[in-house]
Amino acid sequence: MAICGLICTTCPVYLAGREPDPEIRVNMRIGIARICEEKYGLKYRPEEITGCDGCGVDAERLFAPCRECPIRLCARDRGLYNCAYCSDYPCARLEDFFAAEPEARVRLECSSNHPD
Repeated sequence: MAICGLICTTCPVYLAGREPDPEIRVNMRIGIARICEEKYGLKYRPEEITGCDGCGVDAERLFAPCRECPIRLCARDRGLYNCAYCSDYPCARLEDFFAAEPEARVRLECSSNHPD
């Protein structure tokens, strides 16, 4: 699970980075670029959609918006496994995020009761 409550292994960016077929991978990245713009207002060209190993790991492969994500950076600065363990949970930034990703709230609240 990502720091914010998204599930990395179901993330289209994560999956596209593991797709062995180049044609399918390109089509996945075109779709991801469209989703980024429609859902989050972020404009990326398909070739800018790189592989990602998840925001909770120290890895080279991290999707550009995740690398600079203020939610991720805050949790890492505080040394937290995820945002549910923060004394400020849920902060205004997370509340805005939950408006677009309501299931992330459910996952975070479950994880704080049953950490992996």
